[in-house]
Amino acid sequence: MGLNTFTIKQAGKMLADKEISSVELTKACLKRIKQVDGQIKACLTVCEKEALAEAKAADVKRAKEQGRAGAGHDLLLLGIPYLAKDNILTRGVRTTAASKILENYIAPYDATVIRKLKQAGAVLLGKTNLDEFAHGASTENSAFGPSHNPWDLDRVPGGSSGGNAAAVAADMCLFALGTDTGGSIRQPASFCGVVGLKPTYGRSSRFGLIAMTSSTDVPGPLTKAVEDAAIVLSVISGADKNDATTVDKSHPSPLLAKEKGNLKGLSIGLPKEYFIDGTDKGVAEALNQAIEEFKKLGAKFKQVSLPHTKYGIPVYYIITPAELSSNLARHDGIKYGLSVEDGERGKTDLMSIYTKSRGQGFGQEAKRRIMLGTYALSAGYYDAYYLQAQKVRTKIKQEMDQVLETVDCLLTPTSPHAAFKIGQQSNDPLKMYLEDIFVTGVNLTGLPAISIPCGFDHGLPVGMQLIGRRFDEATLFRVGQSYEQATEWHKMKPLNVIASDPGLDPGERSNLTHNLSY
Repeated sequence: MGLNTFTIKQAGKMLADKEISSVELTKACLKRIKQVDGQIKACLTVCEKEALAEAKAADVKRAKEQGRAGAGHDLLLLGIPYLAKDNILTRGVRTTAASKILENYIAPYDATVIRKLKQAGAVLLGKTNLDEFAHGASTENSAFGPSHNPWDLDRVPGGSSGGNAAAVAADMCLFALGTDTGGSIRQPASFCGVVGLKPTYGRSSRFGLIAMTSSTDVPGPLTKAVEDAAIVLSVISGADKNDATTVDKSHPSPLLAKEKGNLKGLSIGLPKEYFIDGTDKGVAEALNQAIEEFKKLGAKFKQVSLPHTKYGIPVYYIITPAELSSNLARHDGIKYGLSVEDGERGKTDLMSIYTKSRGQGFGQEAKRRIMLGTYALSAGYYDAYYLQAQKVRTKIKQEMDQVLETVDCLLTPTSPHAAFKIGQQSNDPLKMYLEDIFVTGVNLTGLPAISIPCGFDHGLPVGMQLIGRRFDEATLFRVGQSYEQATEWHKMKPLNVIASDPGLDPGERSNLTHNLSY
């Protein structure tokens, strides 16, 4: 199989054993991008020259550092190629947030998470597509066109980190860095059959993210395996003087336990509000099979209740538009980005520059959310909407914290259905907002959660969500890795990807195709 198909752990071992070089690994990913991105459209920018230079530097560094005492953790991502969501600032590389208003914006500095990955020696391949300013659940709201799901090119990859999820599923990179504001890592991970981690709020820095909802935004990885997510988190986490919401807490060890299938004594809660009518039959069956697998591993299940869950969507869609309407005010056509001058009145008419720049630069969904948020914050409505939503948010948080005192983690579907067709929900904003039904509660409460592949529904991936206690990603990794070791779902590859992979010999292609005959 091609080098681009490896996990971080597999590639890291081969790099350490000098079986491959980072340059070879990077070239394999760049070749893969050229082969399939014309159909998937996951990338907005590819940094081929820069990536090869970084890979060469990584090989030089490894030759010097390998064998040095204590160098193990420092080398975990050295020479590993990745893609970053295009709402994360990258110095000298275009950062658009998939919006016309920032189409030609070049960031003058790196986001903290990018800086940490650079220090670790990870190789940036480019930037991925998303819903404009991360406003969406399908990647259809991008000003540069939708991304496509590698499992079915007529379907969405999810959103807003849809380009990331599609790229990881199609083996265009070894991992991707996304952001999760209301499920934007976990839902596309579910739709594309990869692992998606939303860390605890404050675990990884928001400095250098193009802000959407400041009280829920958090960067995190999309990977091919749970252990890979642990590796990336160990590098990007930690306190940051530029982000006062970050916390100086030790991160979980990226070197997970080698013992297989031991969850004896671990308790998992099943919130009845997440197992509801309206969940597709195939999704429900996949979740039930996963629960049975966990029981074989020794885990115990407990029915729990989160009655305020039903308020999660309305609360989220008051708080989110309110905060983003404030955050997007900085895109005014003056400081940076698109600036549309009024030819008749000249540059001095600031209001005309504001209105024309924002009118032409923002897409339909961004405008919708700006108007909703401005309304919710306006005089006479702030107390009735925004303040009330924050009170209910506190209730949701208290409720989840209390339930998690009785169990080690929660298990839920990530999404009530598999990936839907492109255009299927474009004209129904409310239905699109309901895509976040199982994932927004975690963002409102700041808890960690991970989506893991657990089966298929009519040939499309299904994900399960594990929700943990605050700063207890370690339990999610333990539970998720135990499940991976007992199943094969995370190893499945899309047929579209298999058919176009010249690195596979006929026997490998036949074997993988057979594995996908679920």
